[in-house]
Amino acid sequence: MSNPVDERSAGEIKAALQSNNQALAFAKIKECLKKANNTPLNIAVTGESGSGKSSFVNGFRGVDDSEENAAPTGCVETTTQVTRYPHPSYPNVTLWDLPGIGTMKFPASQYLTHVGFEKYDFFIIISETRFRENDVLLAKEIGRMGKKFYFARSKVDNDLQAMKRSKKNVNEKEILDQIKRNCIQGLQNAGVASPKVFLVSRFDLHLYDFPLLQQTLEEELPQHKRDVLLFAMPNISLEVINKKKKVFQDQISVYALMSAGGAVVPIPGASVGLDLTLYVSVTIQYMAGFGLDDGSLKRLSASSGVPLANLKSVIASPLALAKITPALISKLLLACTSTAALLAAEEGFRFIPIIGTAVAATLSYKVTESALQTFLDMLAGDAQRVFKKALGVDSSV
Repeated sequence: MSNPVDERSAGEIKAALQSNNQALAFAKIKECLKKANNTPLNIAVTGESGSGKSSFVNGFRGVDDSEENAAPTGCVETTTQVTRYPHPSYPNVTLWDLPGIGTMKFPASQYLTHVGFEKYDFFIIISETRFRENDVLLAKEIGRMGKKFYFARSKVDNDLQAMKRSKKNVNEKEILDQIKRNCIQGLQNAGVASPKVFLVSRFDLHLYDFPLLQQTLEEELPQHKRDVLLFAMPNISLEVINKKKKVFQDQISVYALMSAGGAVVPIPGASVGLDLTLYVSVTIQYMAGFGLDDGSLKRLSASSGVPLANLKSVIASPLALAKITPALISKLLLACTSTAALLAAEEGFRFIPIIGTAVAATLSYKVTESALQTFLDMLAGDAQRVFKKALGVDSSV
């Protein structure tokens, strides 16, 4: 779990609160939240000309091929130079569309130097048929230089459709198993030990091996990069949504401690102001992570073909249908009788000598813990319903 506040930052926040510098405490909290979302992750996507690299880049980013910021796709080679494609919601995550090695007059070692090998966290090598000599040479060179690589066999949906047109009774699992076996056998014969091959379709990321690819990347990345990958991933399954929720859930105690620290400041309204700033920042993170912000929903509508209004129709939380502001958060908190009572008690206890601040800090911790858990539950539920709606699944089932 990536902690949004390191020990040094926690000390700075505490010192600011103790010196009654509310503005500095707010600024430090915002800085911590921003820093937690800025760990870089650079993914290189390569392969031979026409293998589907650009489509994969778009699918991974949740972007439709027709969008303005999409990687250009086509029947001919469309990538002639290293091209950077930041994630639309997490700009610290970048997919790099590399020219096909078969289109450049470089040996594999020189190709890697040319494309800036050192900046990538891992490589995904894509082929639409079988992996060829250039793919193997590139994989061996990447491995020799100490980095991870994965093989993605693209457009498997096209293979299945072709088989269905030529045969009446088609066992999809058998066909997919055969495609994977052939890919693995070919790579092993060419000298690649234990190749990791994943069957993918740009238009059906929730099918085939893309979820397994996501799981494998998550397991093999360094700890501080895992959550970065998870939140940049499109919601390809309910399991991914639940994983995101778990990471957010594990961070709530840190935010609650921040809130408790602010409760000791003997200035009317200071604790409430600090908490509202915190709630707004964290809730916006939840929205982005679950793909419920307006930009993410529009991209999902474009890629899934489900009208935006239909996706929004299953959203139950007021948080996901309005701009997140202190006023909205305050309204939701005060609508809950028990939370409103705790807030009033916290404000009163802070001005009681000796024991008052300790009680206020405890109450503030409980209010923040409860509020963020409630908001998280709301938005995770919305994300699950939107995911099912995008797939055409009845959410009531």
